[in-house]
Amino acid sequence: MREVKFKMERQGLVKAGDLVEIMERPGPTSYSYIIEPAVAMSGCIPLNDPIKSRKGIVKELQHTDRGYYVIVEFDE
Repeated sequence: MREVKFKMERQGLVKAGDLVEIMERPGPTSYSYIIEPAVAMSGCIPLNDPIKSRKGIVKELQHTDRGYYVIVEFDE
């Protein structure tokens, strides 16, 4: 299993246990991923370590002083 943290701007867009799909956005030195439809965005992920699965399960939601985060678990 692989866990990836995504930044979400508003709460309530997903909940723990939801099945989510992601879209890959390649850049010159890294990938970024978006939970569709524009729910949350990952940080930079190195080109040599892409997320192989396009679907994952929301494991946890976090609220910190920096905002809302979604932890998604991928079967890899």
